[in-house]
Amino acid sequence: MQEYAIQLIKQKKMNSNSLKYTTMKKTMLIMVLLVAGITMNAQNSEKIDSVKILTSIQCDMCEERVGELLSFEKGVKHFNIDLDTKYVSVIYNPKKTTPAEIKKAISGVGYDADDVAADKEAYAKLPACCKKPEDHDHKSHEGH
Repeated sequence: MQEYAIQLIKQKKMNSNSLKYTTMKKTMLIMVLLVAGITMNAQNSEKIDSVKILTSIQCDMCEERVGELLSFEKGVKHFNIDLDTKYVSVIYNPKKTTPAEIKKAISGVGYDADDVAADKEAYAKLPACCKKPEDHDHKSHEGH
């Protein structure tokens, strides 16, 4: 009977060690997966960049028009339009767009964007309040 009790104790000890080993394996596996997940997330995290663009916006309608455009522009994450300074600050994903593409898009709705001139057809369609002040003066003196 004593021998049987010793065998039971040994088996119990073996099962306990086996359980500890299995738990340790599971813990290690979870840690490896966690580290791998964090590493992959860091690699996949989007890079961001920013650009500040001087535009020819004139009024609230201009601000709204450019804002609507940028809201749907691929790669644009956030933007701020300062009507007083006429600057548009854009935070974007450089893997999806570039400052040149953003400027071209702004130009496409009728506004200058740094060195990119406004698209002539789009500019012609803008309401009078959205046109540059020098163009207002020019038109008001056409008959003189």
